[in-house]
Amino acid sequence: MIYIGEFNTLKAKRQTDNGFYLTCNEDFEVLLPNKYVPNDFRINDLLEVFVYKDSEDRIVATTQEPLAIVNEFAFLKVNDVSHIGAFMDWGLEKDLLVPFSEQRMKMEKGRYYVVFVFLDTQSGRIVATNKWNKHIVDLEEAYQEGDEVELLIANKSELGFTAIIDDHAKGLIYHNEIHQDLNIGERITGYIKAIREDRKVDLMLYKVGLERLDESSEIIKSKLKEEGGFLPLNDKSSPEEINKWMEMSKKTFKKSIGILYKQRVIEILDEGIKLIG
Repeated sequence: MIYIGEFNTLKAKRQTDNGFYLTCNEDFEVLLPNKYVPNDFRINDLLEVFVYKDSEDRIVATTQEPLAIVNEFAFLKVNDVSHIGAFMDWGLEKDLLVPFSEQRMKMEKGRYYVVFVFLDTQSGRIVATNKWNKHIVDLEEAYQEGDEVELLIANKSELGFTAIIDDHAKGLIYHNEIHQDLNIGERITGYIKAIREDRKVDLMLYKVGLERLDESSEIIKSKLKEEGGFLPLNDKSSPEEINKWMEMSKKTFKKSIGILYKQRVIEILDEGIKLIG
């Protein structure tokens, strides 16, 4: 079976003036236009392609890679707006439509938005929605606290940043636990901090425990080397100063320099910390 909106590995069945017709069985075939045909491609060769509907509503294949496939979230730019909706750049020749009915607010040309890509069952076309929240589901039961996950930063609120977890669930990173710049649409690595009884999820950007402290200690050592062996920071420095220099909390910084001090890597002075050797 050939799946629209996804990558398919298909076999070249026959060649025409317009390109190769690909198939995975004898019942259905899809055209790969000549401009996407690789050099030395032959009948019976296998090729991974993305399948979608072109501007003439024909099912076609392409070797171009979209920025998102069906059932994925993405941060895309609006190329144009017409009487039927907004058209987003998703890496293919034909832009991705966001109908007006799928916009939380009217989208503007040139701006970027978080969207969810899906297959419209009525038209068979791939479209996107800015009302991505309705496609969020509960975090899968297999996830546990401490698990590493991929996050898409989706929204900012008074409490913190909402992030989409592994393209299906969502969680919250609280402002007071963020020690780096975050931008809407950014994909970063995060960790599950807590899973509540209602399946709501608290997230964190850093590992916990000794492994995280070892990582922070290495960051401090690298920063010391960059600054010629001295940093004007110690356990009496303000949280703001530490965050400005190191992008970490004061608590993590104090524990990490304690480790470096015990390892005789640094000296802790009244005016800062100094690399030994």
